[in-house]
Amino acid sequence: MSTSTASRTRNRPAYRCTECGWTTPKWVGRCGECQAWGTVTDEGPASSGPRTVAASPARTPARPISEIDVHSAQAAPTQVDELDRVLGGGLVPGAVVLLAGEPGVGKSTLLLEVASTYARGADGRDDRTVLYVTGEESAGQVRLRAERVGALAPTLLLAAETDLATVLGHVEATEPDLLVVDSVQTIASGEVDGAPGGVSQVREVAAALIKVAKERQVPVLLVGHVTKDGTVAGPRTLEHLVDVVCQFEGDRHSRLRMVRAVKNRFGPTDEVGCFELSEAGIVGLSDPSGLFLSHLGAGVPGTCVTVTLEGRRPLALEIQSLVAPSPLANPRRTTSGLESSRLAMILAVLHRHGGLRLADQDVYVSTIGGARVTEPAADLATALAIVSARTGEPMPTGTVALGEVGLAGDIRPVTGLDRRVGEAARLGFVRAVVPAGAAVKAPAGMQLLEARHLAEAVELAGVADPPGRDHGRSQGERSRSS
Repeated sequence: MSTSTASRTRNRPAYRCTECGWTTPKWVGRCGECQAWGTVTDEGPASSGPRTVAASPARTPARPISEIDVHSAQAAPTQVDELDRVLGGGLVPGAVVLLAGEPGVGKSTLLLEVASTYARGADGRDDRTVLYVTGEESAGQVRLRAERVGALAPTLLLAAETDLATVLGHVEATEPDLLVVDSVQTIASGEVDGAPGGVSQVREVAAALIKVAKERQVPVLLVGHVTKDGTVAGPRTLEHLVDVVCQFEGDRHSRLRMVRAVKNRFGPTDEVGCFELSEAGIVGLSDPSGLFLSHLGAGVPGTCVTVTLEGRRPLALEIQSLVAPSPLANPRRTTSGLESSRLAMILAVLHRHGGLRLADQDVYVSTIGGARVTEPAADLATALAIVSARTGEPMPTGTVALGEVGLAGDIRPVTGLDRRVGEAARLGFVRAVVPAGAAVKAPAGMQLLEARHLAEAVELAGVADPPGRDHGRSQGERSRSS
């Protein structure tokens, strides 16, 4: 190859996908890796090829694994119990944690609370230095939020910076025990081309912060943006580089916020932390079941309580249903917090195997408190709530329903039934309609009603239609006519 040909090859522009980091020498409209449209952009001249790195002497010699000290890898609690539950006990020295979530969900508020409690320490002596770097807000805005939520601490240091070199200079000058960067997409390096938040910039910033964390043994908390489909924005390598990836979830119309670990090198990934977001800040909820119960008392048709599992955590929630005559040729089927396809299946099973006629009725099903139900363990509770709303017979006081409804009308077992029943007993429920043959022991003071078929579950729950009931009129009209 001639010198001029090699020069043209080195100067040929490279194109990179802003979503996954895939590169190509020619521009294309669709990424060949993640299949996203319109994400391939010009990243400048391509590299001249692989470079050879000379071997250098190791800083520390390799040692037998049995002689490695494990005390330096023990987690230090952040004093925010719900976050410590998700992280596996707290922050490990040198760990890099990425917290991602939608705008306005409360990521900055949560990390400001964590920074304040970590600075105060377990004994409240303010003996830890925490550096909070904000690239999205001014220092005054963060100061006002900290005052509102009570997150002021003498050793909590604040810096409003967007330059990577300046951030590293602050780390060198303050030597913090914890570094918080809000957010990784707003920090840019002057040595790398591209706008802040681009693939090359995010990779460079993340690599520099991870190097600081590992060399200084300082835990680092990074805030990450998400795309419109809920995934972490930036190159996919960002999630591979960090040690922990947490998703901060929550409906903006609900007070409940949940933190779940998608990746965790130091703990489990099936734990969920629950928080309540208010004007006074964000508070951990050790018992969030009360947010999903209406506390209307007995005698209300169309309601049924079930217990779902968020990771390993049981949460009791109430499902409400309303059945009303429809003036439309195609009756409405409306859900809130449940999947519409799941409701359609349950209605078909009720019609075919339960003898419930709903072809001329509007059906509305909703959860309390903005909870979202995706697991099939709530099928039985949904079906009983619909039957109760149709017949006007309320569920007996202190009764929960647990089970999956099959297409043949059978009630199938669900995972973690013992934990679900135990949570219901702890909340004061005395009866539980469960699948027959479930290998679970009834807690003290609770009666298990086993059902093999949906019709049997309706009878055991006490919401069956009494003989001679006229469904053409409402319960109030029937009482007035009688």
